[in-house]
Amino acid sequence: MTLRVALVGGPMYDHLYDVFAPGEVEVVVHADHPTLNRQVAALLAAGERIDVLATHAKYAPSQAALLRPLDEMFDANALVPLAPRAVELCRFDGALLCLPRLVDVRVLWVRADRVDKVPDSFAELVESDIVFGFPGRESGLFGTFFELVVGLGGSLFDDDLRPTVETPEAEHAVATLCALAARAPADLVDWHYDDVDTALLDGRVDAAAVWPGGYGAIRDAAVDLRPHAYPAGPARRVSYSGCHAWAIPRTCGDLDGAVAMLTRLIGAEAQALDAAGGNICAHRDALAGVVPQSEIDRRRLAITQETIDEAMISYPPLARFPEIEDAGWSAIRDALRGERTPAEATAAIQAAAVAVLG
Repeated sequence: MTLRVALVGGPMYDHLYDVFAPGEVEVVVHADHPTLNRQVAALLAAGERIDVLATHAKYAPSQAALLRPLDEMFDANALVPLAPRAVELCRFDGALLCLPRLVDVRVLWVRADRVDKVPDSFAELVESDIVFGFPGRESGLFGTFFELVVGLGGSLFDDDLRPTVETPEAEHAVATLCALAARAPADLVDWHYDDVDTALLDGRVDAAAVWPGGYGAIRDAAVDLRPHAYPAGPARRVSYSGCHAWAIPRTCGDLDGAVAMLTRLIGAEAQALDAAGGNICAHRDALAGVVPQSEIDRRRLAITQETIDEAMISYPPLARFPEIEDAGWSAIRDALRGERTPAEATAAIQAAAVAVLG
């Protein structure tokens, strides 16, 4: 039976799909992650059959009612080669909702032909004349805001997962994004992840934070780009992170086929293919087998691993987090456009979070 699959799309992810043989799968959705989530939610709500779903550890809690728990479908030994932290991020309320494909953390890439002194902190970045690119919408924008808040010593939720967004740290984070956007191209407010990478390669910005999967294009470009540690906040250096993952929806029509497919996708061969495109695959042996192709590649891998070990942060598992994220990035984007002050933006995010979580 041909498996019906829903896939996250974009240059950072598409290289893996060569693993599918002709006629093996029917792709029902292939889109950036926010679009993927919306279309999959509509299809699953209508009872449409999807056998294998590309998801993300931060989105899986909101999809929990639509996904099959995987603990009883996969022998624990099958998970041993995978990074334990990645597997843990794929759990919600004790249930394994998905299996990790890759670990995403951002590092800073800088045009060496334009930037003499690379800023080590966001404060130095703001004070410089460096044009810094970042996503101006959706998850990428809210993730950058999240990094800034935590780097300043703040938080978006307390220990009881109650929203704590309306703070000086959050207001300062929005003000920082506004200052950086003010000297960036005007269309930054429309940029998604891939648009940031394109702007960096095209020379429209001097530096940008790039997820590991963006390395393939950087490697192949005739541009002098160098990797550096992500800028730090006054409290700590952090990089918003998470795991792209694979799940089996409850509308799956070929459970045995889906389990076999996921087993293959978390195996060394498929994960090595992902790593060859620059991604930090979850399979530890496959990742260990990556041979740096240059000194820049070696430094990229070292910085990325150090970031995972010391600076990786992720959102708390909240079933309704996507609603908070949507309200959050919309308010921040309004501030980037000059339609709200940073204080008004953080107040709007806090109000939306309280309304969502009750």
